[in-house]
Amino acid sequence: MTRAALLLGPLAMTAYGITRIIGRLDDQYGPGADWQLAHLFGLAGMLLFIPIIWHLRAHTRPGPLRETVTAVTLLGLAASIIQFSADIIQAAIAADRAELKTLQHGFTDLPGVQLAIYDIGPQLFFIGIGILAALTKPLPWWSPVLLLTAVLLTAVDLNLLPLTGLLMLAALHPLTRRPTPLPATR
Repeated sequence: MTRAALLLGPLAMTAYGITRIIGRLDDQYGPGADWQLAHLFGLAGMLLFIPIIWHLRAHTRPGPLRETVTAVTLLGLAASIIQFSADIIQAAIAADRAELKTLQHGFTDLPGVQLAIYDIGPQLFFIGIGILAALTKPLPWWSPVLLLTAVLLTAVDLNLLPLTGLLMLAALHPLTRRPTPLPATR
């Protein structure tokens, strides 16, 4: 499962970004099939990052730093999952774009939701996975650099999400290789 997640998680992020860009071409993005498909890709990507985080954790030195970074990363991932889920549910309920906006504002106006689920939470996931990758023994030095670059791209422009997913794929790819067995000794 982990090997598949290492490939499919970042590819789902790329698919989310591509579908989002295509959906916005006609200025009619949300609610509708393109919105739902994009957000389902995003949700799938986030869910696939759960085993990725545990895999990264398993390859880091035990201690309080590992546990803190893992907890913060999972907390950020939970915020992202809630965000995608809310967007999917709201779009399924909304009859049109105006109603979708009203539903979104109703959710984000709840105390703490905007800050925790939209502003800070998802950033904890992206920054945390970069730090976790930096602590992971089998990853080359450039993997955390690629992950952090990918994170920064989303802060610059959400239309760079396809590139973000591809950079995450490249950064995590070394973990997909199976270790070469040692030759048998007599």
